[in-house]
Amino acid sequence: MLRTLRKAEYAELVILFFIQGAAMAIWFVPLGPILDAHGMHAIKPLAFGASAIAAFISPLMFGAMADRHVPPAKVLRWLASATAVMTAVIAMALQDGWNPWLVLALIQIFSLSYAPMFSISTALVLARLENAQKEFGPVRALATIGWMSGGLLISALNLDRSALAGYLGAVFWLLVALFTHFLPALEIPKSAEHLAWYERLGLDALRLLKDRDTRVVFITTTLFNIPIAAFYPYAPTHLHDLGFTHTSAWMSLAQCSEIVAMFSLAWLLHHWRLKWIFAGGLVIGVLRFALSAMNTRDSLLLGVTLHGASFVLVFITAQIYLNQRIEANWRTRAQALLTLMNGGVGNVIGYLGSGWWFNACTQTNQTHWPVFWGTLAAMVGGVMIYFLAAYRGKEINPH
Repeated sequence: MLRTLRKAEYAELVILFFIQGAAMAIWFVPLGPILDAHGMHAIKPLAFGASAIAAFISPLMFGAMADRHVPPAKVLRWLASATAVMTAVIAMALQDGWNPWLVLALIQIFSLSYAPMFSISTALVLARLENAQKEFGPVRALATIGWMSGGLLISALNLDRSALAGYLGAVFWLLVALFTHFLPALEIPKSAEHLAWYERLGLDALRLLKDRDTRVVFITTTLFNIPIAAFYPYAPTHLHDLGFTHTSAWMSLAQCSEIVAMFSLAWLLHHWRLKWIFAGGLVIGVLRFALSAMNTRDSLLLGVTLHGASFVLVFITAQIYLNQRIEANWRTRAQALLTLMNGGVGNVIGYLGSGWWFNACTQTNQTHWPVFWGTLAAMVGGVMIYFLAAYRGKEINPH
């Protein structure tokens, strides 16, 4: 009976991650080409930056709610429902040719509900695993498979540059909301009667940065996120420039190495120090951008493929680190703070900065891709030097 219950519980976690990963990809992967196709190239950096701005506000607030007041599954349900509605509204606005700045405002509202969801799901899943160090990688891989499936579905339906992708995304977000009814409500600690305003907003999570190694992990992932933010807005553009069609499907190559890295993560965490797992991810990040800078079809595809492995070894390892090192009643806020630092600070600098850098590298409608990606490779190299110099490190012991 116990084994049957465990299998059923794993199935719930896997399905949750798969549907949510697909929903995220259906909107996020083709967003740049969709905006280009509807004459809204000018707002593209700001549209991607909207999620970064939202990450400053909603993840910590909703993370604190899930830690103290409302079961995480219920918070996720509300957010997924709101995201479904806003995705459909944005799709309609694009189809009807609304003012670009009004479309941008709708994307910003959408981002407020979108931004906190994956950190809440991650905290919910981690709380239900017996040994997150061994089990999280394979379970999290289903989100990657969902993401890859979403991108492939977009290309299969020829929606790479169509606003109809938004309606499809809305359907998947409604599926996420419906599925939360099958998730058991986790117990939440009783909250104090009187909470300060900063505690209600989740800002008390900033005290986690007092620990040196935890602070270095947060700073490293944030700095790494700045060059990484250029991937989804501009890798499809580069693919298109080199003659590729169905760019959403080609972008799914990143998920191939991501899945391999997910299933390898338990072995790596058992045999390698955390420091060298992070360093390995950063080395792959340098190589990933250097290959793109070579500006050939084969090197670009290889660079896109390596993106997933780099992502896992840095960002997913950071999530597991927080689950191992942070007390249980702080973990949703810890994951939310990671979202704020990466999705907020890292992305707002990365999206706006890469937009400026792309324009600087583009003359007479021709982009100097070696300069564009080569500079980002150098930035990742600088992040690696910082991490190796600043992180001291201790062994991560499973509970």
